[in-house]
Amino acid sequence: MDQTEFQLGRKWEGKVSTTVAKASADQIWPLYVDFFNHHKWFPGLSDCHCIRGNNGEPGCVRYYAGFSLSSEGTNDASKNRPVHWSKERLISIDSIGRILSYEMVDSNIGFASYVSTVKVGPSDGDGEGGCTIKWSFAVDPVEGWVLENLVRKYEVGLQGMAKKMEDSLGN
Repeated sequence: MDQTEFQLGRKWEGKVSTTVAKASADQIWPLYVDFFNHHKWFPGLSDCHCIRGNNGEPGCVRYYAGFSLSSEGTNDASKNRPVHWSKERLISIDSIGRILSYEMVDSNIGFASYVSTVKVGPSDGDGEGGCTIKWSFAVDPVEGWVLENLVRKYEVGLQGMAKKMEDSLGN
């Protein structure tokens, strides 16, 4: 990326998705929408708790902290990686469409602006054949970072999260 992108104010945009073969969208959605408890599911996340508001209601804010995932998917805390944290505000939630959006309001990660949307839907259209989780984001470019590596981190994180959710349901 060149300096022109910073000057023009373009956003980086990324999209990742994963399929959960043994759980329906109706089973995964309640786990995902539990906004203050993502530490149960997201790899490398050691803390996620309420700062303000009611869990799952627009306007609520969570504190999110843990070790950054590498783009290779390793999550070894012994690698002496720093703990990253953010404060994230739930913007909107659509329980019928199983869509939620949130924004980062503060962090030590380096993002000046960040908005993310997650959609959980059936894989085959009828809800009985597993589900798909789609995660998209828009962020101001971060100097020294590469968008493709950031997308890969999201992909690794989403796959790990989906696996933990699926395993917890014991289907």
